[in-house]
Amino acid sequence: MLIPDIEAFEERAAIAEFDGGLSRAAAEDLAAKTQGFPSRDRYWQWLADYVLARKLP
Repeated sequence: MLIPDIEAFEERAAIAEFDGGLSRAAAEDLAAKTQGFPSRDRYWQWLADYVLARKLP
């Protein structure tokens, strides 16, 4: 089971965006992939599901 590290995600995305010159979407895709998610959409969906269910999926 993947459990996202939000702080690491945000930091990696910010670095990729500002230092790497990527768009925010591309930077978030990269950050999500480093945590084992196929895309940023899947990453954010996992978090949304967790918040709504108040338990790990």
